[in-house]
Amino acid sequence: MSDKFSPNDAFNFFRNMWKPMEPVSGMFPGLNEEELERKIMELKVVENWLQANLNMLSVSIKTMELQKATLAAMRPAEGNKPPPKADQG
Repeated sequence: MSDKFSPNDAFNFFRNMWKPMEPVSGMFPGLNEEELERKIMELKVVENWLQANLNMLSVSIKTMELQKATLAAMRPAEGNKPPPKADQG
């Protein structure tokens, strides 16, 4: 660390840091247009499936929030009821 800093060293540092992230030649094989179209269609199917699940989840959350609000609204009305009678048996 006693070496003086030079701008060229900084660029070498960044170049060496990013080197492992360079794409490997075999990582993305050459795809033709038909293969790309097929993969795009597959991903759109997955996207639609995820969107449908998200919509069902949203409906479930809204339903539970409505149930919670209904229970909260009914609580004050329960305060006016007489206490239940104990069984005499």
